[in-house]
Amino acid sequence: MALEFHITHPFKLKKPVLIEGFPGIGLVGTISASYLIEKLKMDLAGYITSDNFPPIAAVHGYAPLYPARIYVSKKHNLIVLISEFIVPLGAIYELAAKIHEFAKEAGARQIISLGAIPLRADGEDMVFAIASNAKLLAELERHHQVKLIKEGATTGVTGLLLAQGAIEGYPVISFLSQAHEQTMDPQAASVVLGVLKSYLSLDFDTSSLLAEAQEMEVKMKDILSKSKAAHAQYKKTAEAGGTDLGAMYG
Repeated sequence: MALEFHITHPFKLKKPVLIEGFPGIGLVGTISASYLIEKLKMDLAGYITSDNFPPIAAVHGYAPLYPARIYVSKKHNLIVLISEFIVPLGAIYELAAKIHEFAKEAGARQIISLGAIPLRADGEDMVFAIASNAKLLAELERHHQVKLIKEGATTGVTGLLLAQGAIEGYPVISFLSQAHEQTMDPQAASVVLGVLKSYLSLDFDTSSLLAEAQEMEVKMKDILSKSKAAHAQYKKTAEAGGTDLGAMYG
């Protein structure tokens, strides 16, 4: 099965912004996307599947859901893509290409990726930015409290989105806060959301994020651990030619 975007609730937005929040350092991307979806009361529009994704369903409010999902907000003219598992290496290239394709089909005026870099000595509240073209760089430098990255590298889906955006002249921005590498970092998510809020002139409160962090951490750790276990179990079973898939209930 190829990687596919499934739209269960068709929508039409006028030049929306597409926001991508996938797991990475400090789980900042996923935390930020999850918080946006909740606080802006976004609607579930669909989900993403691939035979490279771990075979797991996330359960929220008693409802089983695909762990890679698509949300929309007509009020705020936004599309948010969220993943509750770490995207396997074998799916990264195809996923990045599909996101670009989906963004264009939806008429998105730009893609914004939310994430983090390892914590540095120059302050936790600094947010770094990378942009796919000179116009965006000038805009970020002129209007927003971010530090532009001149030299370095960014990896995964975000890196490919930026590189493809640069080649095609398509607007892509990455906002990267500084986060602890080994633990979930809601403070870093709060910082990057503050920049996003200012950049898009959104109206939502980030103060409750830290208060909700403990409950969120338990949920996300559970989903991530189960997705890793499911992926490993299916790989082991396939290699052995067996059918014992193990217990995945929590």
